[in-house]
Amino acid sequence: MQKSVRYNEGHALYLAFLARKEGTKRGFLSKKAAEASRWHEKWFALYQNVLFYFEGEQSGRPAGMYLLEGCSCERAPTPPRAGAGPCGARDALDKQYYFTVLFGHEGQKPLELRCEEEQDGKAWMEAIHQASYADILIEREVLMQKYIHLVQIVETEKIAANQLRHQLEDQDTEIERLKSEIIALNKTKERMRPYQSNQEDEDPDIKKIKKVQSFMRGWLCRRKWKTIVQDYICSPHAESMRKRNQIVFTMVEAESEYVHQLYVLVNGFLRPLRMAASSKKPPISHDDVSSIFLNSETIMFLHEIFHQGLKARIANWPTLILADLFDILLPMLNIYQEFVRNHQYSLQVLANCKQNRDFDKLLKQYEANPACEGRMLETFLTYPMFQIPRYIITLHELLAHTPHEHVERKSLEFAKSKLEELSRIMHDEVSDTENIRKNLAIERMIVEGCDILLDTSQTFIRQGSLIQVPSVEKGKLSKVRLGSLSLKKEGERQCFLFTKHFLICTRSSGGKLHLLKTGGVLSLIECTLIEEPDASDDDSKGSGQVFGHLDFKIVVEPPDAAPFTVVLLAPSRQEKAAWTSDISQCVDNIRCNGLMTIVFEENSKVTVPHMIKSDTRLHKDDTDICFSKTLNSCKVPQIRYASVERLLERLTDLRFLSIDFLNTFLHTYRIFTTAAVVLAKLSDVYKRPFTSIPVRSLELFFATSQNNRGEHLADGKSPRLCRKFSSPPPLAVSRTSSPVRARKLSLTSPLNSRIGALDLSTSPASSSPTATHSPAASPPPHTAAVLESTPVDRAGVESFPAADTTEISPCRSPSTPRHLRYRQPGGQTADSSFCSVSPASAFAIATAAAGHGSPPGFNNTERICDKEFIIRRTATNRVLNVLRHWVSKHAQDFELNNELKMNVLNLLEEVLRDPDLLPQERKATANILRALSQDDQDDIHLKLEDIIQLTDCLKAECFETLSAMELAEQITLLDHIIFRSIPYEEFLGQGWMKLDKNERTPYIMKTSQHFNDMSNLVASQIMNYADVSSRANAIEKWVAVADICRCLHNYNGVLEITSALNRSAIYRLKKTWAKVSKQTKALMDKLQKTVSSEGRFKNLRETLKNCNPPTVPYLGMYLTDLAFIEEGTPNFTEEGLVNFSKMRMISHIVREIRQFQQTSYRIDHQPKVTQYLLDKALIIDEDTLYELSLKIEPRLPA
Repeated sequence: MQKSVRYNEGHALYLAFLARKEGTKRGFLSKKAAEASRWHEKWFALYQNVLFYFEGEQSGRPAGMYLLEGCSCERAPTPPRAGAGPCGARDALDKQYYFTVLFGHEGQKPLELRCEEEQDGKAWMEAIHQASYADILIEREVLMQKYIHLVQIVETEKIAANQLRHQLEDQDTEIERLKSEIIALNKTKERMRPYQSNQEDEDPDIKKIKKVQSFMRGWLCRRKWKTIVQDYICSPHAESMRKRNQIVFTMVEAESEYVHQLYVLVNGFLRPLRMAASSKKPPISHDDVSSIFLNSETIMFLHEIFHQGLKARIANWPTLILADLFDILLPMLNIYQEFVRNHQYSLQVLANCKQNRDFDKLLKQYEANPACEGRMLETFLTYPMFQIPRYIITLHELLAHTPHEHVERKSLEFAKSKLEELSRIMHDEVSDTENIRKNLAIERMIVEGCDILLDTSQTFIRQGSLIQVPSVEKGKLSKVRLGSLSLKKEGERQCFLFTKHFLICTRSSGGKLHLLKTGGVLSLIECTLIEEPDASDDDSKGSGQVFGHLDFKIVVEPPDAAPFTVVLLAPSRQEKAAWTSDISQCVDNIRCNGLMTIVFEENSKVTVPHMIKSDTRLHKDDTDICFSKTLNSCKVPQIRYASVERLLERLTDLRFLSIDFLNTFLHTYRIFTTAAVVLAKLSDVYKRPFTSIPVRSLELFFATSQNNRGEHLADGKSPRLCRKFSSPPPLAVSRTSSPVRARKLSLTSPLNSRIGALDLSTSPASSSPTATHSPAASPPPHTAAVLESTPVDRAGVESFPAADTTEISPCRSPSTPRHLRYRQPGGQTADSSFCSVSPASAFAIATAAAGHGSPPGFNNTERICDKEFIIRRTATNRVLNVLRHWVSKHAQDFELNNELKMNVLNLLEEVLRDPDLLPQERKATANILRALSQDDQDDIHLKLEDIIQLTDCLKAECFETLSAMELAEQITLLDHIIFRSIPYEEFLGQGWMKLDKNERTPYIMKTSQHFNDMSNLVASQIMNYADVSSRANAIEKWVAVADICRCLHNYNGVLEITSALNRSAIYRLKKTWAKVSKQTKALMDKLQKTVSSEGRFKNLRETLKNCNPPTVPYLGMYLTDLAFIEEGTPNFTEEGLVNFSKMRMISHIVREIRQFQQTSYRIDHQPKVTQYLLDKALIIDEDTLYELSLKIEPRLPA
């Protein structure tokens, strides 16, 4: 059916003219207006499938037109008359004929018409019915069905013909073989004839003796071979061969499934889209088709050949020789490099094409094909990404069961080494694709779309629910109450943090996201984070008391709009600390990169990429490190493999700190090192920054002349390298508005001088003590700060102008200074005797002491010239930054390791004793100390042990007295308590699959045991009833409980109940299920589809993306992902380097689990319900359940 039509005005007027002259049906009809119950008489003319109406019979221009194709027309009842009128008028209205035209297009209102006579109305209805072409459409559908049926018959006949042809060929081969055997037998018979003639002449007794001897020899031989065969069957070699054969059979099945997936991808998507691209109105271009599917068709042909070879080897069982097949396959597997390398771009092109409605509709039609089994195109495009790791795992298992003397041992080892080499090349692309897939998934959930998520440099950091507090003018908070129900509902926002942007969305009832019209997409480079209210801000004081210090502010100052403030509330202090820590790190990285770009590009004529290339340790492979081609959020190549020392060196590199590297390191460092080693490195960087940081890094950090690079570093014993001789520079920073303009530093370095002078000039107004401090203020254009050097031996140095004492709050995230002003008294110019301050040094000054004045007691000129102070301040900031993330987001490390906690406390106390510590650093150190030393005030949550203790003394309730809502809420509460208690270190190392799993992963095993207990309780409760009706009622009640769990986002509880109902003891009760209502069965099917394991829990993963926390996911889904990563790649290479690419993938999954652990349910504990749920006396074991099931409903006789 035609959905839309294009026409111009001239075409429409011409058709209207034809309709007036040659129309199929013409006449006056009354048309119901859009407003209530008003009818207007119009003159209608029907021409082919278009209905025109005019204001009058003589009107030359139509008032409107309707396209009738695909519509339906039906009689409408006479509408009731509200007002009482004359009797004759009412009779005339009742005799009129009403009918309605219904259109097939969505959103188009029906056309209501009426005429004076019934015969005329029927004539109009018949004419409209013929104009709709309904009969033709039905006939076309019937013909299409017949055509499809005939095509299927032809395909079946072709297959049958091919099978008959193969059978004839096999029979011909068999005939030839039998002929050759007959010829061989005839020759043997000819040779045996002389021997038989000699035997006839022997004595009969001799013949008997020989016959007995032959029998005995045969018996002894058979006995000996029987013993040999029995011994071999029981031998380890035979067991290994059996396992090897089983691995090969499994490999053939997996290859067959993979070939089928490629077949669906090519024949279900690629080829139809190629045909669509060749149509008159193509929804997609041929270039886009090639970009999306890449060389998937070639991959399918390759694996079809390989699959045929595997099946031929199976035909020769038990002799399974596979090495030659891999020898043929290996040279052609390089085509996977092209697929993997461009897979990220393929997903981006697909996402862009889906914005076209025609393409999206066509794609959904293809995905509805039964062969797809509900899988999306993205899923099929992902299958080739994991095929090489599967081959590696299979070869690893084959080699484990292949003897060293086996004929194909060396060939299999060679194939495995080549596949691992290819996998290492592809591994980085797979890891980067995971991040792109996450971004695209979020972009698809946003109704308005979000172009910034298509940027490949955007790295996802975290997401969660926050409450946005409404604000009024000047950023002051409106007086709202934290416990206000309206605030929680109306102000709840779904927030997404990326390395460059912060998204704030609302979620609709259907799960879709909507960006806020104002402040929905915040560019972090325009933001300033305020974690705690300023002491001088009265309104902030009040907000801190009202909100329990759970709020934080983001001040946004866009360059082309007025500044505004976003105030957000976190559910707990722990979650607030995690959010603010990540946001501040992202802001620091952006500003660090921006400052470094300006410093090295605009002034030193050295670009940042050139700076990175200058330090080969950042991009060049070495014996202790290997890089990938993918760049991290700081535009530095990601680490693929590295030694522990190089990872710690990257963690403490003062030039940059990628937040994705920091999160990955802190999540996974236990796999390759210990907390004591990490802390020792941080302590060493703080105490001895020059000896702990590579010399080449320091040279590039200072970016000075070759003669000055080694001056202060040559003598490692110099007292200037010790902290007790530090001398900080003076930093008088006036508070101004935009952190964007703070990066615009003008740095000049004379080329004819060995020692450069640094010019950071600013307008007088911006550095005046009376400068305004409103966040809405903006500095004058082209402002800069001036820093001029003074001679070291000059006596009587004049004091600097007083800086604004109203500094940025120490609670703000570290940011670059807005304006710096350092002038030499007397206006003298610099000469060769002045101290040197390089552009990178100015950058270090900016980042080390942003927004704070210098402590008293030091000469200002000395501080400017002290490069060592710059390094010490930057090193201190780096150590505090890492410790802040470690303490706020990984508090369990310190709760379980008291020695580590004491060592960190000692280090922080030592930092506080540093007399040169800046106010910002002192505030940050105090905050870390406070968070580490105090007990967790937010940890007011119940624990499972407390619940068990509370329920011991209570009388157990029965199932009938508890409502479905009570059961669902308490199941959700118990599930979340147990899920929340799992420490994230248990997810490392696959400990839940080891022999000592109860000792290594006690909380994961407790979660698994609770899942089994709840499932057993559900099954046992149903089987406790003797009559059918009671069992059916119990099933309906448990299904209702599962549905409420789904509404509460407890998908673990849904799976507990559905798995119990699918047990054989319950599932076989046909009489019981016959009593269950259809609505309950339909709801059961819906729940099972949501938590189904098909497609790696595809539906559950999609549901989790679209729901707000708190949520309890199914833990087994994540354990399967972690097991796949652990088995596919080792933790260390053969050279002993850490596989950091694997650590990134593990960190991605652990971070998603922790996101669901952080937000708790607001459900009151009911001891009477939890007493019932935790009562193990009600649980019946599996065997007893099945016996009871057979007793209740015996098996029917066969």
